[in-house]
Amino acid sequence: MRKLYLLLLLFCTSLVAFAQSGNLSGRVISLQNEPLNNASVRIPELKKGAVTAQDGSFEIKDLPSGTYSLRVSIIGYSTKNISVKIDANQTTFLNDIQLAVSNANNLNEVTVTGNKANKYGREMSSTVSKMPLKDLENPQVYNSISGVLLKEQVVTNFDDALKNAPGIDKLWESTGRGGDGAGYFSLRGFAVQPTLVNGVPALTNGSPDIANVESIEVVKGPSGTLYGSSLISYGGLININTKRPFYGFGGSISYTTATYGLNRVTADVNTTLGSDNNAAFRINTAYNSQASFQDAGFKRSLFVAPALRFDVNERLSFDINTEFFQGKSTNQTMLFVDRGSPLRVHNIAELGYNRERSYTSNDLYMETPTYSLQGQMNYKLSGQWTSQTVVSKTSARSEGYYSYLYEVTSAVEGAPFNTPIPSGIILRRSTTKQNNETIGLDIQQNFLSNFSLGTVKNKLLVGLDYFNRNEVRNDMGYGIHGFVNLGVDPAIFQSVVPALHNFYNIPVSTTPDDSGVLTQAGADAGILASYSPGPGYGKTKQQVYSAYASDVITFTPALSAMASLRVDRFSDDSYHQVSLSPKFGVVYQPILNKLSLFGNFMDGFSNVAPGEVKTNGVASSKSLKPEHARQFEFGTKMSFLTDKFTATLSYYDIKVNNRAQLIEVDPDNSYYVQNGEQYSKGFEMSVIANPINGLNFVAGYSYNEGKQLSGDPSFIGFRPEEAGPAHLANFWASYRFSSAVLDGFGLGFGGNYASENKIFNRTNGTFTLPAYTILNASAFYDVKAFRFTLKLDNLTNKDYYKGWSTISPQAPRVFSADLTYRF
Repeated sequence: MRKLYLLLLLFCTSLVAFAQSGNLSGRVISLQNEPLNNASVRIPELKKGAVTAQDGSFEIKDLPSGTYSLRVSIIGYSTKNISVKIDANQTTFLNDIQLAVSNANNLNEVTVTGNKANKYGREMSSTVSKMPLKDLENPQVYNSISGVLLKEQVVTNFDDALKNAPGIDKLWESTGRGGDGAGYFSLRGFAVQPTLVNGVPALTNGSPDIANVESIEVVKGPSGTLYGSSLISYGGLININTKRPFYGFGGSISYTTATYGLNRVTADVNTTLGSDNNAAFRINTAYNSQASFQDAGFKRSLFVAPALRFDVNERLSFDINTEFFQGKSTNQTMLFVDRGSPLRVHNIAELGYNRERSYTSNDLYMETPTYSLQGQMNYKLSGQWTSQTVVSKTSARSEGYYSYLYEVTSAVEGAPFNTPIPSGIILRRSTTKQNNETIGLDIQQNFLSNFSLGTVKNKLLVGLDYFNRNEVRNDMGYGIHGFVNLGVDPAIFQSVVPALHNFYNIPVSTTPDDSGVLTQAGADAGILASYSPGPGYGKTKQQVYSAYASDVITFTPALSAMASLRVDRFSDDSYHQVSLSPKFGVVYQPILNKLSLFGNFMDGFSNVAPGEVKTNGVASSKSLKPEHARQFEFGTKMSFLTDKFTATLSYYDIKVNNRAQLIEVDPDNSYYVQNGEQYSKGFEMSVIANPINGLNFVAGYSYNEGKQLSGDPSFIGFRPEEAGPAHLANFWASYRFSSAVLDGFGLGFGGNYASENKIFNRTNGTFTLPAYTILNASAFYDVKAFRFTLKLDNLTNKDYYKGWSTISPQAPRVFSADLTYRF
């Protein structure tokens, strides 16, 4: 009884301590009103602090009530000491803290209370244009998905996180296969994968874990000028900003459970190191285990991300970020309709697919160990120049079985069966055993400067970039690993299977339920006996040397322009190419810091290997030029009510030309032409707002129109299959009650809409996925140290699909619960 009394006393004391604590938040800016990223904000007496985000904002939680001295510093700027008063159960908000490029320290008394608004928003970015720029000053469109939003939505995977940005939609599941095993997404009509972390390359063959995500930036439009061609697409790029160490001790532990066996544990721990309190260490980790909503399939992973920050002095600092990921999962179901014959099925109803069937087993899985290291040194050369050196090393492996289901027809490779099939299709399972590793190295040296020429201000970036990627393949060839019947009469299917066995030389008996083949032994037998047997070995090496410069010229406070240029030299074992990539933009603010009108011209490019041509049967190589995509865009950005309402509206027009195409006159005569043209144009809108206290919402809409103008005759005049749905919409709103009775309780509601999607669209037929609307809801209770959230995804249990010449079923209704403890 005495022990119980002491425990209750300790618990009550803790509650009292929590009740007497408050929070501190604010923003750090320069004298030119530019947000300062990575500034140190510390309370020495408490040994607690934070590092400012890209918009200059910071937050320090759970501070005992009282008056303290706040120390604000960043390389190259004056250090400022501010007296702050923390009140119990309140948030003290410091309006813009201005730092000057000076050695003098300023002491000010500041005591301001209030609440931080628009918690989903971000006013600026340091990575989109590789320099700190407010959103209103940037002539390029981007959407930032905050980690706060993902936590409120109980998002546990990267695919669901991207549903919060307009104009992007999943095309292809993460396969785990070597080289391009991450998921594919459609962005402004073009396929893109997540390949950047903190603005530099970070390769992956799987789906990134979100445990270390501070924010995800979806940057729109061809961005070859600043990012090159190797890791982005003509539609844009996806960049992950990671959590950074801060000064002080704190963190959180979370447990999430959900339908279909999800168990996820995450931890985020930060501490200050050293007696001088000038180093901080932070580690984020996650363990994830999940079964499939289908009859087989699983995902398991372990993720660890240590990070270190060290401020040597006011001029020099170092940041080291590492990520280790060990994933193990089966392939998610993807059904390929036949690409070489007229389609037999054109929609889900005709397909006759039972979405609960995975047509795989837990014995056929892929392991995807991934490693990433980033080191960054910032050095203030003078009051106007800063040097930034970044080294990034990544490794992504794929080890295990990758398979897919492909439609079989009598025309495919001369398959010897002529039995009429009045309805349904038969698919073959193609399987390979992979042992693949891709290693990437990137070194960037950037110089950034702020200077004036008379009354004209300049923000200048000059950079050099070296990127090296090596891929080593030691894979088995693809083999046939059984057959799947979708809607074909069982008697007809049984009569066709022997002919298929003979043609593909498959020794294992196959029945409609795939017994006997969904094992590693069955897969190995199919691979060894296949029509393309034997080990596959290959090694590729790519090197890219680049130089770039970008200048933001401010003529008046309301008028600015951006001019940028990149020189890029690409080489691999067989060819070399040099590309020039320009970028221009103009911003005019009719209402300063509230409304801007912008326009841009942007360039993206892809290197094309030499093609083999034949003249009278004699083969030779023809050099080909890089492809180029050019975008014209204009629109408006808004920020009203003290940043409580922000919005972006834009219209873009992208045209890709110089696409290479092989023309075969006959087997002995062929030639290449670069006459392929494709356009993609559309409208996008995004809104993030905090209209009243406690209510936050994010919403977006996009429309995309695309067409192949010339090139492969099979696609001319059709909407490209990688373009995704023409209409997309997203919405999420969260309201936290502030009344005494319901204080801490809140509700969330939102969802996504996608119009019909022509995932196969060419002269031999069109397969259309239906439009869908998915609704989600949540309820939460958030006190000082704890947050408990209940979430229901896909409220109406809607059947819906994704695809890119493939059909992939998505999850039905999912109930999840999350408990987080903050310390």
